[in-house]
Amino acid sequence: MSISAIMDTSKRVRRRIWSEALKREIVAAAAAPGASVSIVARRYDVNTNLVFTWRKLYGADAASALTPHLVPVMVTADQAATRPMTPPADTIEIELPGARLRVGPSVKAAALRLVLDALARR
Repeated sequence: MSISAIMDTSKRVRRRIWSEALKREIVAAAAAPGASVSIVARRYDVNTNLVFTWRKLYGADAASALTPHLVPVMVTADQAATRPMTPPADTIEIELPGARLRVGPSVKAAALRLVLDALARR
């Protein structure tokens, strides 16, 4: 007798579809201090392995999205605006896309060439 004669293999197993919001909620619940992933999985009727997989996908983002955070703030008196520092007269300033170089008189030409070549390769 074959297995297909004993078991009905014609039925398809339906997979549950979880919304991203619910996945993030489950991950946040599992990330709570003192929470157990297996207990959270049972509460939501989810396989524990799914919660671990979702934790990799949504990680700390889900926990921080649902948890409000307080940011420390320090209030200080107004300070006078400082002028931007101007380079000394014997300094050359080279501005490239994404970089600004100030070259003083003590810089050797070979060292400057190495820096400029490195910036060009970037």
